[in-house]
Amino acid sequence: MKIAHRGASAYEPENTLRSFKRAVELKSDMIEFDVRQSVDGSLVVIHDARVDRTTNGAGLVGQKSLAELRELDAGMGEKIPTLEEALELGRGKTSFVIELKENGLEGKVVNLVRDFGLIEDVLIVSFKSVRLRMVKKLEPRLRTGLILFASPNPVRLAQRCGADAAAPFHWFVTKGMADRARRNGLHLFTWTVDEAGKARQLRGIGIKGIVTNKPDLI
Repeated sequence: MKIAHRGASAYEPENTLRSFKRAVELKSDMIEFDVRQSVDGSLVVIHDARVDRTTNGAGLVGQKSLAELRELDAGMGEKIPTLEEALELGRGKTSFVIELKENGLEGKVVNLVRDFGLIEDVLIVSFKSVRLRMVKKLEPRLRTGLILFASPNPVRLAQRCGADAAAPFHWFVTKGMADRARRNGLHLFTWTVDEAGKARQLRGIGIKGIVTNKPDLI
């Protein structure tokens, strides 16, 4: 399964509708993107806590209104999308990996996914296990995944928070880890891989999903 990291972000501005459209065109199985909240409570798709790196603006996402965020250029004239726009664009064409970047988003995200009828097409992920526990409490049918950088036992950590998947960084993935995940009924994903040879190697040891900036190469 190939998962487009912030869309086809090697080719288009990350976390924009343009990048998501390109990911769909490249037949990505899933599109991964990040969600934060504006000061007036809107769910927006952006990775960083600040807008400085990915837009022509400056300052914290959480201190700007949706209107102020929408005035910014996120690259090639693109705007920062809302979560609703991202789900609408991909609905019926692909599935979604939604990373929660802040505490307190769980209820709004779960409700929106439910309203869109996308429970079966969404994986909610986070580095923070408390967020995943909250998602499961609110909607047990939603799949969740624990993201990790390095861990001696990501499978155990994912199980502890009731997650359906573990996602360690690709440097630390082993065949033994993939085997443990399979024996315990977990999916093992990894990130971020842009080399076809490395992707083939990971698939060979049983990795279920590969997050990539270049979905055409995977």
